[in-house]
Amino acid sequence: MLRRLYDFTMGLAAKPRAKWFLGGVSFAESSFFPIPPDVLLIPMILANRKEAWRLALLCSITSVLGGLFGYMLGALFYDWIGAPIIDFYGYTDKFASFTEAYNEWGGWIVAFFGLTPFPYKVITIASGVTDLNLAVFIIASVLSRSARFFLVAGLLWKFGAPIQVFIEKYLGLLTLLFFILLIGGFVLLKYVV
Repeated sequence: MLRRLYDFTMGLAAKPRAKWFLGGVSFAESSFFPIPPDVLLIPMILANRKEAWRLALLCSITSVLGGLFGYMLGALFYDWIGAPIIDFYGYTDKFASFTEAYNEWGGWIVAFFGLTPFPYKVITIASGVTDLNLAVFIIASVLSRSARFFLVAGLLWKFGAPIQVFIEKYLGLLTLLFFILLIGGFVLLKYVV
């Protein structure tokens, strides 16, 4: 089934209204859809590298909006479904501890997983469930999702088709390395400077 969804999504890149599909996939992937927008973004940029920055911006905006929808889903469904289940099993105190820890590190969690190929919808919904500060969620989402899509667009704009294989193979590792360097920079600033 996932292969059919993937093939269908790849076929959308050739359609005249591909930008609408790209925005829709980017929105949906942040809240419920299993296929990342990269499967449309990459072939669309390769087809017209002059559009790279506009397409990255479109993905960034619609992904953050989709993330807000995922946040809302987490917040709404938790009250209706999640809380009674957690209470039934006697995990209310443990969930409160999880919520506190998640909210303490929530900005970093959203920023990290927003950059990685990890299903972002899990993070957006968890952020709503734990009632993560909405401003922190939005800022971390804007920064991480924009960095992710502009990185892909920039590499494709600069290097073209040969970079596609490299990106698809090493995106997770490259993103992890970038995030380690980012955190290392903050630690260095805090303790050395």
